[in-house]
Amino acid sequence: MLVIAHRGASSERRENTLPAFERAIQLGADYVELDVHPDASGTLVVTHDPPRPGARYPRLAEALDLMHGRIGVMVELKSPRRYRRFDVVARALKEMAEDDVLVCFERGALVEACALRPGLRTVQHVGFGVSIRGAAGAWAAGFADARATRRGIARARAQGLVPLVYTVNDPARMRQLADAGAAGIFTDRPALALRLFREAARP
Repeated sequence: MLVIAHRGASSERRENTLPAFERAIQLGADYVELDVHPDASGTLVVTHDPPRPGARYPRLAEALDLMHGRIGVMVELKSPRRYRRFDVVARALKEMAEDDVLVCFERGALVEACALRPGLRTVQHVGFGVSIRGAAGAWAAGFADARATRRGIARARAQGLVPLVYTVNDPARMRQLADAGAAGIFTDRPALALRLFREAARP
């Protein structure tokens, strides 16, 4: 099971901050997932919600500098269609390493990204206007926890998609999803998830 630190180790450090990413690295998570918007000047910054004027957010470039070579990275573009004037997709790709993963709800943004960088691994979130069939061509399908079922996970696998589930913080649910065939979870509690899956792997 891949353990993806959702916005970093966000149960221990403030989400989407360099300390949260550093903590996920220390814990040994497989990936950090972070959220990206452009600010008013068009600079790509790390925040879940649209940036507020005057607030200090990590720049995408500095977050990636911290993590590259130390942990896998999943970059989620938030509502990129809204920011088309800033050319968000192309500019994010320029910052991302070859093995980084791009995540989005908007299929059009992922299609654009793959045209710009063939072979890019992408995660298409499904169930909110995008079907599993609509995720064809992506590397992985992201299921909201409440909508993740054994059947849906099996359908994703049958289509060659890696089934991932977000955001899972309950240990019993983590075990249930592993048993159902999920390949990884996004979690605010990577320390807990890592401990649970390591214990499960012991003979």
